[in-house]
Amino acid sequence: MTSGVSVLDTTLRDGAQREGISFSVQDKLCIADRLDDLGITYIEGGWPGANPKDSAFFANAISLNLRHARLVAFGATRKARMSVVEDAGIRALLQAETPAISVVGKSWLWQVLEMLGVSRAENLDMIAETVAYLKAAGREVLFDAEHFFDGYKQDPAYAMQTLAAAAQAGADFLVLCDTNGGTLPSQVTEVVQAVRMALPESAVGIHAHNDTGVAIANTLLAVEAGAVHVQGTINGYGERCGNADLCSVIPNLELKMSRPVLPAGHLVGLADVSRFVSETANLNPDEHAPYVGTSAFTHKAGLHASAMRKDGSSYQHVVPEDVGNRTRVLVSELAGRSNVAAKVKELGLSAGTPAEEQALIVKLKEMENRGYQYEGADGSFELLVRRSRPGYQAPFEVLDFMVVVEKRAANEILAEATVKARVGDQVIHTAADGMGPVNALDTAMRKAIEPFFPQLKGYHLSDFKVRIVDQKAASAALTRVLVESGNGESNWTTVGCSVNIIEASFHALIDSLELPLLRCSSAKAEAVDELAIPQAAGR
Repeated sequence: MTSGVSVLDTTLRDGAQREGISFSVQDKLCIADRLDDLGITYIEGGWPGANPKDSAFFANAISLNLRHARLVAFGATRKARMSVVEDAGIRALLQAETPAISVVGKSWLWQVLEMLGVSRAENLDMIAETVAYLKAAGREVLFDAEHFFDGYKQDPAYAMQTLAAAAQAGADFLVLCDTNGGTLPSQVTEVVQAVRMALPESAVGIHAHNDTGVAIANTLLAVEAGAVHVQGTINGYGERCGNADLCSVIPNLELKMSRPVLPAGHLVGLADVSRFVSETANLNPDEHAPYVGTSAFTHKAGLHASAMRKDGSSYQHVVPEDVGNRTRVLVSELAGRSNVAAKVKELGLSAGTPAEEQALIVKLKEMENRGYQYEGADGSFELLVRRSRPGYQAPFEVLDFMVVVEKRAANEILAEATVKARVGDQVIHTAADGMGPVNALDTAMRKAIEPFFPQLKGYHLSDFKVRIVDQKAASAALTRVLVESGNGESNWTTVGCSVNIIEASFHALIDSLELPLLRCSSAKAEAVDELAIPQAAGR
């Protein structure tokens, strides 16, 4: 059996150094818990003593009931001209009471002489004494050889001496760090092989940054060259251009290189962890990220969709479900019958007769020619299908609407919407104020129809996007509006398109309200037959 690879996740330390990320202590605890569920081998929690947040994390980490991961504290070798016993940073590492410790030390001679201002020998002593002291305290020690590849390029002999000092002191892993992220894949292979030859008894690891866009490749090639330990972050978060993305590294190792990383059956949680970390970091997920992005297994071309119906491997390199993802088929002006059939099936709807299917394709292309776009609006596409079926009856009808936006004071803008709608044989005429025209329309529509459809109270608008379709037309341009709605359990996106941004918004809003009613089999009966429901308030 192929030997496994241990993985250290440094999202809570290196990942937190990305511009725009600021994890709270509770955020870090929650992420650590999810990483443990995934089956990560080591979770690097931060640098105890470096800041109050990291110290608080380790103080509270005792509440984590870790089943798979070993918590790791990060720190540096002892300071120059100071004994290891006297160093406050070393004491903080031990006081964190983690089973494992990552110790970073200089391996680039230029940095040793110019940045630290110490001699060659003193730097080697700092490494050896720190590792030995922590090992004597019963800790597992990972030695991070900072700037190793740059150091090897300048003086390979001295860079090797720093590793040897750590190894002789008992370090469990010698981690080669591409700290500047400037090393190319072929160079990584050469250096890792050289280290393995020089220190054949030592377990070698890789810590790659992505400044040249090859951190994932460097990590995989290091493993091919003999590394048995990899480090990175979820979604590749990190300072500057980020770190090696574990959401690609892990499945590549397991599915492509047959190198076990996670406990059996845990890889299916990868996409969920990726989304959880991005949400906790308050960053939009990368929809096109390999393996875990929502578009990673999405098919738009008709030829692709047709082949996919016969064999999923025709345009997918792995089974999406293996990493917790799924196949998606988009419908657009490029769509053929295979796209539409696959998408209708995905929505759980009937494909209809061949004539109905062809009519749906014609309608789809007609709408997209008018500026609509359904590949990002599954909700409106589902409505397009439902409305094309015999027997379709709208749960409500909008007769007319009006929106007034008025400036009433120096810094006060008032928006008021008036809506006239019909439900069954009843006409409701109502109005509502809002923070803006879209909010006013949404409020007015709900005021009109919620008495008939109380289930709508559980749904709300969660996102609103505006796209100018033909920019050359300036303020007279065709506008496309996407509205995302949901109830906390499921979400859908609807689209509206018009040269009038208010009309485009209103069409998207109407779709967002109609869809959940059509999905509910009893909605029409509740609206038409239950005459005891109170009348909507008039204006």
